[in-house]
Amino acid sequence: MTTDFFTPVVDDPYEYGKIAAANSLSDVYAMGGQPFLALNVAALPPDLPPEVNGAILRGGADKCKEAGVVLAGGHTIQDKEPKYGLVVLGFAHPAKMLTKGGARPGDALVLTKPLGFGVTTTALKQEKAAPQDLAEVIDWMGRLNREAAALAVEFGLRAGTDVTGFSLLGHAMEMAEASQVGLRLVMEKIPFVSGAQKYAGMWTFPGGAADNSLYFGPRVRFAAGISEEQRMLLFDPQTSGGLLLAVPGPQRKAFLRRADKTGQPAWVIGEVVAGKGIEVV
Repeated sequence: MTTDFFTPVVDDPYEYGKIAAANSLSDVYAMGGQPFLALNVAALPPDLPPEVNGAILRGGADKCKEAGVVLAGGHTIQDKEPKYGLVVLGFAHPAKMLTKGGARPGDALVLTKPLGFGVTTTALKQEKAAPQDLAEVIDWMGRLNREAAALAVEFGLRAGTDVTGFSLLGHAMEMAEASQVGLRLVMEKIPFVSGAQKYAGMWTFPGGAADNSLYFGPRVRFAAGISEEQRMLLFDPQTSGGLLLAVPGPQRKAFLRRADKTGQPAWVIGEVVAGKGIEVV
């Protein structure tokens, strides 16, 4: 069972509901599981127009329908700032589960969504985001991680995590420490949404990026020449980000071919190595 409950990252209440639901469902997909039942959990201001409340819930319901998940009611309370998410129940076969502790040296690190969601949505809050950049981010955040999880199970992968509030480096660090290995990431291979570099230059990072940098930064080694803006993009909190998967070396080509055939985006961004911590080259 998983629970996710967070504040709006976009202005459109319907899209917010879809993104919140996708983010909540992702916790089950990140374990290689299949969600089957969900409950709404919402904290809504009493003066929020009913049509806004309805749009949020409708967005969540539509995303659950897309995922094949039964939405069986839920609970609401009043709060000054709107918050919405799902409690999700799912099934995962014990012998096929993805865990953070299954990565081994020689595995390729594969990311299934680009980065830059946090820096772009914060640019929106500061009225600096271009409409096309926001539309791109909304599209990515609203995508389910269902196909990526199914692909991981199909190939018998053992290690994976979703990339959300702790950023790529934060969640990667959790995987490295749980697996007792090191990770080497290649900066030029890491994908970003179109506006990420631009908004990084404007320093529209959410507060969570600084928190992630302070907490995880001492365990990350950056190569000379990687700018402060590029480093912070790797600490950028993601809402409904993709999966980070460890793919054994012998399966790498077949995995990428299958991902391409099924239309599942997949970028090889580094590898698992012996040692500790994370190196970004």
